[in-house]
Amino acid sequence: MKIKRYFATDMRQAIRLVREEQGPDAVILSNRRVDGGVEIVAAVDYDEALVSKMSQQAPLQVQTSPSTGPSVITPKRSVPQQAGPLPEEDAPDSYAAPHNPVRKEEIVWSQDPSLLAMREEIQMLRSMLESQLTGLAWREMKQQNPQRVKLLERLLQLGLAPTLCREIADRVRYEKDMNNNWRQALSLLASQLSVTHDDILNHGGIVALVGPTGVGKTTTVAKLAARFTLRHGPGRVALVTTDSYRIGAHQQLRTFGQILSAPVHVAKDSEELRSILLGLQDKSLVLIDTAGMSQRDIRLTEQFTMLQQTGLPVRCYAVLSASSQRRSLEEVIQSFSKVRLDGAILTKLDEAAVLGEAVSVLVQQQLPVAYISDGQRVPEDLHPARSNNLVNRCVTLMQQLSERPAEESLALEFGRMVS
Repeated sequence: MKIKRYFATDMRQAIRLVREEQGPDAVILSNRRVDGGVEIVAAVDYDEALVSKMSQQAPLQVQTSPSTGPSVITPKRSVPQQAGPLPEEDAPDSYAAPHNPVRKEEIVWSQDPSLLAMREEIQMLRSMLESQLTGLAWREMKQQNPQRVKLLERLLQLGLAPTLCREIADRVRYEKDMNNNWRQALSLLASQLSVTHDDILNHGGIVALVGPTGVGKTTTVAKLAARFTLRHGPGRVALVTTDSYRIGAHQQLRTFGQILSAPVHVAKDSEELRSILLGLQDKSLVLIDTAGMSQRDIRLTEQFTMLQQTGLPVRCYAVLSASSQRRSLEEVIQSFSKVRLDGAILTKLDEAAVLGEAVSVLVQQQLPVAYISDGQRVPEDLHPARSNNLVNRCVTLMQQLSERPAEESLALEFGRMVS
């Protein structure tokens, strides 16, 4: 094993020196910043057991040579007295390192701060290379299939996930008329967006609304109750809340109940919820307003347990805000899917800058949309979901945006997908 120390102005040049002299199999033992640049200690034919053995037997001897450049570090071996001094290998001058043997357990290369810094730089170089390759792939795609590129740009502008954009673009039968290509893409998007056809108001039953704080669950409960009363007559709806965390949550629901002449009940645990539901079997629709919690709240399990242990057929719908970002919506659905989700209710469409992000998540999660809400009015601002209407809303919001996706973003998103 041969160990050498290299000096250079920066890490990249130092690594190049190591590769040129010791080859790609060299091992970086350490590196540090020094005056004028960096210092790397590298080894070829590296043997960790040998390093440990030498460190226990004797300190390292560092040999320097002004004429040859990098210093050479060789182990100072113990030999019998009659054997004479150890012969010089490379340089006439030498000095011995202080007697401070390195214990075996201290050789943890993956935790060396300087090694971690070097890894970060390698990752940066890899990222730069990937960026250049994706840029080349994107430019090649623009030359070979400009119609596809234009379509991908429009789909991304809707707010759709890049993977969904590509899936749709792959299924389009391209024509010279870009408008025809665009209509095909929108039709394909609508065909993948499932809806429940007004099932809550048509069929009734026991329905629980789940979702994070602030998405409008209680207001949606009131809208559904009002719609059902208008369609089927008074006295057929009951309201239940399991929210024992928010101050005033019960009072808000009671106010809606008084307006609709609908009884309101509070359930604190699964046994109490079951008892309440059994007592409401004469009602055509029972709406359960659950506590609004973050998708990361550990108390979510308590809410799920309450719904699951009733032993009754409770249908659960996730209430999602259309103004939320795609990654946040994905996390919400993943957390709340611990109970079986029968569909989603999309709220705050009037506050969303783009609608494609929410639509994209619903398509990819294969979660049907039951209703959409686009305002605070009860019950006017609640509508049964229609796939074509949702896609048209996506396009309307896209047309209101003045910004187009940057060329760099398009290359980054789609260049890496080129097969």
